[in-house]
Amino acid sequence: MRKTGKRIIAMSLACTMVLTLAACGKKADTKPAETTKAAETTVAADATTAAAGTTAAEPVELRCAWWGGDGRHEATEKAIAAFEAKYPNIKVTPEYGAWSGWEEKQALNIVAGDGADVMQINWNWIESYSQGGTSFVNLEDYTDVLDLTQFPENAVNLCKVDEKLMAVPISLTGRLFYWNKTTFDEIGCAIPTDEASLFAAGAAFKAKGDDYYPLTLGEYDRMTFMVYYLESVYGKAWVEDGKLNYTEEEIKTGIDFINRLQAEHVIPSMATINGGMTDSFDQDPRWINGQFAGMFVWDSGAPNAIKAVSESVDKPGQEFVLGDFIKFGEYQGGFTKISMCFAVAANSKHPKEAAMLINFLLNDPEGIEIASTERGIPCSKAAIEVLNAKNIGNAMVKEANAKVLAYSKFPLDSKFESNDLKASPDGVYYKIFGKLSSGDLDSATAAKDLMAGINECLEG
Repeated sequence: MRKTGKRIIAMSLACTMVLTLAACGKKADTKPAETTKAAETTVAADATTAAAGTTAAEPVELRCAWWGGDGRHEATEKAIAAFEAKYPNIKVTPEYGAWSGWEEKQALNIVAGDGADVMQINWNWIESYSQGGTSFVNLEDYTDVLDLTQFPENAVNLCKVDEKLMAVPISLTGRLFYWNKTTFDEIGCAIPTDEASLFAAGAAFKAKGDDYYPLTLGEYDRMTFMVYYLESVYGKAWVEDGKLNYTEEEIKTGIDFINRLQAEHVIPSMATINGGMTDSFDQDPRWINGQFAGMFVWDSGAPNAIKAVSESVDKPGQEFVLGDFIKFGEYQGGFTKISMCFAVAANSKHPKEAAMLINFLLNDPEGIEIASTERGIPCSKAAIEVLNAKNIGNAMVKEANAKVLAYSKFPLDSKFESNDLKASPDGVYYKIFGKLSSGDLDSATAAKDLMAGINECLEG
């Protein structure tokens, strides 16, 4: 459970958002099967059915806002239509777009008291924009229509501010490796499983050609990879009790490791990556044609990028595999987080009906089937029942989610993804890892600056 922060919301409004794979929607591989009786008779479905008798008979208008890709947009609009058919007096207006610039726009709406009734939010927005628990409705006031028993208690508690439930967790996620097996096979190189095989891959890819790399990492990816490495080596969380848990010297060790990855041709420089003049993996010809052959991403972040490779005209038939966690030390590094949530804006005139819509999307069998895994693998027990019973969802994403949740045990602190740190191009992570890559910053100075920037954010 988090306490109210002192963060000034206006500071985050000027930041330019980075388009990341984690924020993208994805097409689901839906394969209908027979519905089991258990899935159709969940407590969650009962809660939604009961809500039909409690909603007002007069017309109700709601707004529902989310970001994502085409797959998420299509699925959510379809689910909204089904919700409206179930509750004819409720009309829902969808508001959606791509991630780029989305947080800035929604932050302005929240501050102005003009947020959509139902808002898809990132978990860290609770810390950044709840304003002491006043920006969003306390969803525990609507348990007659929103079944909170379907969600893990620890995840629900992470969405609270001063004992008030600001949002409901949609899914849990973590980062892991996906590899282009076709490229690795062509080069005759083993897919990395430990530090030695990772650097051996760098050497093998360089021998193939200067444009070939076994792994590609942007600035924020380098930060998350460094934390994964340090947690593997030292066996402690990055932040604990709101305090940075690593010394300057330990952080320098992690930065030196990232520098070595670039120096030994495991990852391309940021100048090389940015030379592609694209915003994401799925647009870069070097990714599409197998020259960049690996990524370290959120479990649900790969399908669009893999789909782009599968549709390559120049190199058809490429095969992707889910990798093992690379062993760097004695511990299981990496962290998991709530990937996104649904909240109800405090300015909503119909918070009960908004809570009903959330319950329909996350707990009702009909809504679950339509939404599929467009927002990751759900953490609602009712949703898991339906997805498993009907064999719905991207099989690789489901495998990846189970793998990362079983392996990565460290928590992600609520300010790790703060705009002050993560925003491109002015966030601390982007400035430091960009300058490191270009050689404009040495590792000792970078460790000092990174530590100072993180501490300032944690104390703010």
